[in-house]
Amino acid sequence: MSEQQIVTITEAAAFQIKDMMKQNEEEGANLRVAVHGGGCSGLSYGMGFTPDVEETDLELDQYGIHIVVAKESVPILNGTVVDYKESLMGGGFTIENPNAIASCGCGSSFRTATNTGTPEEC
Repeated sequence: MSEQQIVTITEAAAFQIKDMMKQNEEEGANLRVAVHGGGCSGLSYGMGFTPDVEETDLELDQYGIHIVVAKESVPILNGTVVDYKESLMGGGFTIENPNAIASCGCGSSFRTATNTGTPEEC
């Protein structure tokens, strides 16, 4: 399995991420893509900037962005595409995860066939 297939960011997402890094004075930081327990469906996505890379992280480089993913999140995120879309109502990141079998109406909470996480009340 190619590491580049774990998480893919689109060119539009990369442009937005780089802009956010610049605005937050985080240029040169790593983009951490993560999965946490919680949310209506049991699991939720997390993305943020970090200067740290842990020994257990998988490291990827796409569009000049250094991406880190905790190895325990790899089976859940394998094949995930992070995009950024603009609409008349504004813009936002979208996450398309082929492993998600159910998701909440908010779109940020999900579960997989093998991991139900820790669902919380909405």
